[in-house]
Amino acid sequence: MSPSIAEVPKTEVVVPVSADPKAKIRRVIDEEGGTTTASYPHYLPTWNHSEKYPPLTPFTHTDPGASADPTFKDLLPPGTTIQKLTPTTGSEISNIQLSTLSPAAKSQLALLVAQRRVVVFRNQDFASLPIQSALDYAAHFGRHHIHPTSGAPENYPQVHLVHRSGSNSEIDSFFAGKTSSVAWHSDVTYEQQPPGTTFLYILDTPEVGGDTAFVDQVQAYNRLSPAIKERLHGLKAVHSGIEQAEFSKSRGGVVRREPVVNEHPIVRTHPVTGEKALFVNGGFTRSIVGLKKEESDALLGFLLNHISRGIDYQVRVRWAPGTVVVWDNRLTAHSAIMDWSTGERRHLARLTPQAETPFETPYVAESDA
Repeated sequence: MSPSIAEVPKTEVVVPVSADPKAKIRRVIDEEGGTTTASYPHYLPTWNHSEKYPPLTPFTHTDPGASADPTFKDLLPPGTTIQKLTPTTGSEISNIQLSTLSPAAKSQLALLVAQRRVVVFRNQDFASLPIQSALDYAAHFGRHHIHPTSGAPENYPQVHLVHRSGSNSEIDSFFAGKTSSVAWHSDVTYEQQPPGTTFLYILDTPEVGGDTAFVDQVQAYNRLSPAIKERLHGLKAVHSGIEQAEFSKSRGGVVRREPVVNEHPIVRTHPVTGEKALFVNGGFTRSIVGLKKEESDALLGFLLNHISRGIDYQVRVRWAPGTVVVWDNRLTAHSAIMDWSTGERRHLARLTPQAETPFETPYVAESDA
């Protein structure tokens, strides 16, 4: 693992650089006229234009899965059932209440998620926990990321919200000029230390529609020919947050932190499993370092098309009340599926612990493995 520069507590105090109490604050609950139908109104998005945060500081991340018992004895006691969603990617686990897991069980969860990429839990009480309790829980997996532009519950900027209700939303505007809502991405990969083990839990969902699809970037890498794998090793790609910030500004939205651009290996190694995965995505990857534009566009376009077409290493999760999905952002990309037009609310909360700076281990020819 490539070490970071400074150690920062996982529960660091969040202090804005500035917070003008007279500044504009947009609250969805106010826009709904105090008669909201949201099941969890305290989770409705707010955008505080006064909140400005300093650049993120590097920190040393130790993945909790590295010390986990591989027998999963604390996470998967007798009576637990596991159903694979596809042969290689995704599992659904029953008869576990995530909120009751011990620290040892949470570390085993990190390991299991790394192995299966995406793990689904039903009938959870996670959304009913006090928001701070949910944050304290997820801090076991890394330092919380504060999204630079998204809505958040008031006074809890560490919670990223996905919200669509009625016909007016930023999501609708984003997809207005597209023929499909498919937008494969890994979260905030423009950061120096992008997320690892990530939590997404449902608050409100349409009766039908609004699923989330995940693609296994390890399998996407494994499907490539040895010659292409060898060529990709040593290459880095540019990941940019500038466009996301500019989109928010263009709509009068917030930008809590100045956008950053970072370079990451195209092939990333997981610090616990040692598996190699493609680490490019259509949301934030802009170009390949050292290649001419036409070369970069062609190679990056091939990789993104390869990822998007890989239906045999993708999994689709259908949301239902009480569902929590835990996935490894280092090994997957995902896309929301905006396929309903009933005006029903789709409302989710994401907890996004950061992980290590992406690193690459040397290519080993398959004949030498």
